[in-house]
Amino acid sequence: MSETPASSTGPATSGEVVELRVHGVSGADAAQVLDRPHAHQVAGDRNGGFFRPRPGYPDSTGPDGLIPEVYRWSDLPSGTAVRTLSLVFLLPFMLCNVAVWMGPKRGRAHLAMKVLCRVLGLTLTALYVLTVVGVSLDMVGWRCMSSPTCLSGRDWLSWLGGQRIGLRLAVLALVPAAAIGVVWWLGALPGRPFAAFRPSTAAEYDVHQLGAVGQWDAGPFVGRLRSIHVAAAFATLDASLLAARAGSAASVAWLVLTILVGVVLGACVALVSAHPMIDRPGTDSVTDRLTRGLRTVAGVLTVVVVLFILLDPSPWPQATGLPRYGATMAWIFVAQTALLGAIGLVALRQPRRRGQSVRGPGAPAVAAVATGLAVAFSSELIYRVSDLLDRDKPTADHLVTSPPLAFKWAIFGFLMAVAGTVAVGFAATVLSRPARMRVAADIVARDFPDAPPEAAPRLRQVERTIAKARFTERLEPLTVTYACLIALGLVTSVFGVMGRYPAEVAHRVVRIPGEMVNFFIGLGSYVIAAVILGLVVGGIFAYRTAEFRRYVGVIWDLGTFWPRAAHPFAPPCYAERAVPELARRITHLVRQGDRVLLSGHSHGSVLLAATVLQLPDGVGDRVALLTYGSPLRRLYAHLFPAYVNDEVLREVGRRVGWRWINIWRDTDQIGGWIFSPHRGGEPAPPDDPAARVDRRQIDPSDVVVPPGESVPPPILGHWPCESEDRFLAMVRELVRRVRATDG
Repeated sequence: MSETPASSTGPATSGEVVELRVHGVSGADAAQVLDRPHAHQVAGDRNGGFFRPRPGYPDSTGPDGLIPEVYRWSDLPSGTAVRTLSLVFLLPFMLCNVAVWMGPKRGRAHLAMKVLCRVLGLTLTALYVLTVVGVSLDMVGWRCMSSPTCLSGRDWLSWLGGQRIGLRLAVLALVPAAAIGVVWWLGALPGRPFAAFRPSTAAEYDVHQLGAVGQWDAGPFVGRLRSIHVAAAFATLDASLLAARAGSAASVAWLVLTILVGVVLGACVALVSAHPMIDRPGTDSVTDRLTRGLRTVAGVLTVVVVLFILLDPSPWPQATGLPRYGATMAWIFVAQTALLGAIGLVALRQPRRRGQSVRGPGAPAVAAVATGLAVAFSSELIYRVSDLLDRDKPTADHLVTSPPLAFKWAIFGFLMAVAGTVAVGFAATVLSRPARMRVAADIVARDFPDAPPEAAPRLRQVERTIAKARFTERLEPLTVTYACLIALGLVTSVFGVMGRYPAEVAHRVVRIPGEMVNFFIGLGSYVIAAVILGLVVGGIFAYRTAEFRRYVGVIWDLGTFWPRAAHPFAPPCYAERAVPELARRITHLVRQGDRVLLSGHSHGSVLLAATVLQLPDGVGDRVALLTYGSPLRRLYAHLFPAYVNDEVLREVGRRVGWRWINIWRDTDQIGGWIFSPHRGGEPAPPDDPAARVDRRQIDPSDVVVPPGESVPPPILGHWPCESEDRFLAMVRELVRRVRATDG
């Protein structure tokens, strides 16, 4: 093979091979990933850096003189306690953003999925504002301040309780306005100094390949979406105030303001649906001025509406709660149900291609989870405020400070969705276990044909581990069940508009005692509280404890890998820095004469696949790739078929000259094979370089206790174990192959 021109890669003088390791989600520190006690940083900063063993210490090089280096990126998605905790409350926005990347590849279906997810994201922003409106204006400003019993002994409320309704609402409207400012500020934070890693030329935002991930998150369209969502948030606050003011005393000023607010909301929906205009690369002065102008108009309009509420002398309607607030919430839930149904239809109408389903339940399921969590968070906040105000009386009773009916139905629907999903999950586990155990028994029988009788308990343990790992492929019924039940639970909020209580409807339709229904509503509220508390505590421990972050951080690391394309208040995308930074480091090493062995575990293999697709021409000629525990085929190709598919994976192989080995194990519940399983006893792979990529590793290495040991070899599952002899053998093979590139 001829050498790469010097203009592309530089002179090949050193002959060194650098093994650049990239850890998985929430990885350990650099010394642990390197498996060496003394590590020092050679590039990057404290958020994302490259580390090598400190020279002069024993074992500072790997097999065959390999120079080990690790890229530690785990602080990019989280880093600080405040940022980690903010991810808990931005979780619905983040999941809504992930859903849009699970859609079809191109064409009308892609456009429809993007529009639907963006409009759904707009309703989540409206739900966020309406929740704060429910706390400040409905629960406190209207319900509590209209009740002497609620105000009694509460000096922090009574000072405003004796004032007229318009003044109370105008003052308390500052609370949702401040909440809008907080989420606007959080969404505008860059997270990390990524500016140096932005591409020098304008990226094409609609390039549907993994290699484009990370190149456009800082693009202008995120700022445009943010302006639209801020405008929609202020317009939602205005609409709540004006809806409460509607009635026989409505004035011309009210009508004009209502029309203006309706125009702003309509413009927001139209703009998020205007795919070519919003997603246009580069700085477009017309579009930028339009979105910023809409945001300014909405802000000014909010000031005018608040002044109108403050100064209008007309009498207010008589109502238990903020007029029309409960109906507004119910119709928001119904609109979200319709959007989830439309997302599901778009996903299900996608055809099968090359024997592989590209429709999958990913987008509707994740969108349903995002919506369900947002509704659950909102309902729980309203319920906890109600508990604070009702002076220890049962929240489900007909009290002045009881939550609106829409939230009671939402909590009831959430609990039913969780219970239904758990029931289906239990049934799927029990019914699929015999088949999974039969497959696991066949695998173990082939792997350990000569196992002695005393190894029977260990063999059964391995079988159970393999059977559990294979349950990953059976999660689809759970996601579909949850999505359907969440949608059904949201649509039941229409009963709240009719003034029907869950206890009354349940007793009339299925003869369930009303007290039992009220008990389950209270239980559902505490379940949601436990979920929120678990996420908060998990965020704290994930920041302080590396081992705990390995499990909790999976949500953040996977969710923030994808650029913000549906919801601008989602956390920033760390791939915006990680992928270009890796590409720059690899290019630097190659151009100084080194060869590079890329070694990626779990999600690190996804980062490396995206990086290989972004390497300059010629750099890949001196690069090899080793992946292990990789979810590229097993999870990403199923959930994100537009970005990870056979075509993209083969392109990764071609870019590195098919110097690619993927290690996988049957005991791994996350990673797997990429092109072909090639289990023992099967025919040899055909003359196809992709068929020689996957290397199955028997796990454990044996089921009997080795001489001199007291326990049998461990079951590794998804753990990396770079120090194993079998792993080092793969490293040596790739080192030889990448060194042979110079002929």
